[in-house]
Amino acid sequence: MAEFVERYINGTGLLLTTDGLLQRFKELFGEEFTPDQIRSYEDSLKYYRDLKNSLDTAREEGVLEGIEKGRLEAIEKVAKNLIKMGIDADIIAETTGLTIQQIEKLKNTAP
Repeated sequence: MAEFVERYINGTGLLLTTDGLLQRFKELFGEEFTPDQIRSYEDSLKYYRDLKNSLDTAREEGVLEGIEKGRLEAIEKVAKNLIKMGIDADIIAETTGLTIQQIEKLKNTAP
């Protein structure tokens, strides 16, 4: 069993070796895992890690998307306020980084 590497069991940070799990199982139930059970256990760990990595990546991407959306909303709010103040579209574009077309669209949607 020494050929198995250390594996994470769950997100608690607890690190167990497959050997440690097998030993604990034998202590609790008085028997050992079969080779098929060991493979199944290793497959379930792989599935868990893959799923966790996918969820973590999706969460990170969602956070970044939300930050970008919030940044754009803030810029548009500033642009709308500058439009209300009668500031020229060229100055608004230079100040906010928005295009003239985006500013014109905001002018048409501004209350």
